[in-house]
Amino acid sequence: MAVDNKLIAQSVLELVGGASNVTTATNCMTRLRLTLKDNNLADIEKIKKVKGVLGAQFSGSQLQVIIGQNVPKVLDEFIAISGVARGAEVKENLDAPKEKITLKAIPGILLDYLSGSMTQLIPLLMAGGLFRTIAAVLGPTMLGVLSDTDPTYTFLYTTLYEATFTFIPIYLGYAAAKKIGASPVLGMLLGGALMAPSVVSAASEGGSGIISVYGIQIAAANYQQTVLPIILSVPVLYFIEKFFRKHMPDVLSTVFTPFCTMIVTIPIAFIILAPIGNEIGNVIANALFGLADMGGIAVFVVMAILGAFWQLFVVAGMHMPVILLAQVQIIAAGYDPFVFVSTNCAMTAVWGCAFGAFLRMRNPDEKGLAIGYVISAIAGGVTEPALFGILLRFRRTMLGMFIGGAIGAVFSGIVGVTYYMAGGASNFLVFTNYLQGGQMNTVLAIAGMAISFVIAAIVVYIMGFTKEELAEMDEENEAELIGA
Repeated sequence: MAVDNKLIAQSVLELVGGASNVTTATNCMTRLRLTLKDNNLADIEKIKKVKGVLGAQFSGSQLQVIIGQNVPKVLDEFIAISGVARGAEVKENLDAPKEKITLKAIPGILLDYLSGSMTQLIPLLMAGGLFRTIAAVLGPTMLGVLSDTDPTYTFLYTTLYEATFTFIPIYLGYAAAKKIGASPVLGMLLGGALMAPSVVSAASEGGSGIISVYGIQIAAANYQQTVLPIILSVPVLYFIEKFFRKHMPDVLSTVFTPFCTMIVTIPIAFIILAPIGNEIGNVIANALFGLADMGGIAVFVVMAILGAFWQLFVVAGMHMPVILLAQVQIIAAGYDPFVFVSTNCAMTAVWGCAFGAFLRMRNPDEKGLAIGYVISAIAGGVTEPALFGILLRFRRTMLGMFIGGAIGAVFSGIVGVTYYMAGGASNFLVFTNYLQGGQMNTVLAIAGMAISFVIAAIVVYIMGFTKEELAEMDEENEAELIGA
């Protein structure tokens, strides 16, 4: 039975208190995102029971209704019915006090800044990684089409890859400034200053090891391919630029606001923030890769935990710090030996759970939804429909995710699978994240993910549903046939 997008929109609109209670309406890849005037009018539990809705929750002040891949069509219907402007911010009660920044809210604000900055770079990171991946596939370790001295191989493997990752502070300076409202070009300039040739030269072996910032002698450091120094520095740039924009006469602002902003920001960045960011990065690297280097049972336990429970971290919104830290280290070191290796097994375990559910269910509507979740995950790299449509509805299916994800992750750790792409694919192209490690690395990575998929599907097929749950779905199908 086809999903009725208009009926979903009508039902959700009624259950949030009607059009008069909706300030804005928009969507992301799978969710209808509503800003309400009075959150108390929304009946979350009833919204979750609307046919075609996979889940609902408040994230901050925003109501997020999980729909799936058809969410743009639901939004179209919602806007047509309610008259709410698409994505337009409606400013009401302008005299209302602004929400205060509390200690409780600070972690969320920081995480939003970090993820919002890094996410903008994903296309760039994927492109840069694929340059080297293509070279690895065509190179001597795999197909042997290109030798390691071939200019084309060097251009793809080294030149284009370095063009992507060497200048990360410049790209990230732009993205971070854009995220928080500073001038993106000043963010780029700040990133460029941190990795200026004179600074890199001083920090290199045989260099002076010292640079002078307004006469202050400080230790030189190479900030190429770093993330945290520029991430810490851009917020300071924002506040300093904001100050000068406010106090600089309009006739002088075009020239002197950028100049004054940078002349104040740069010493703060060089003397305080960049060294702190570099040190934090070193601590993170030692923690992540030190754990991987421990070997033995410790690293396998961590991989099993990530493989089994990662998708629950995603549902709870606890996944981004781990992803960001792992991405930082891939940018710096060029590889990841266990974090993304494990989480990819967790992802394919969810694919397997959805496929196992499809095989086990008898209700045609439910089977249709389940295979839709499989296609959405494998083709689009979106696991939320499967998570909310199957695993959180039928809790026993989580056993498949736990067991399959853990076993696949541990297998991958034992055979030494290594992940290479900072912004890698999360759909059927996931194997490309491993190609730089050579043919055997790729084969073993696919084997680990296949183990997760197959075991998860088998566990869900055998143990994922109670007799009562299957019977209830059958009764719903019979009632629909009678009603038809």
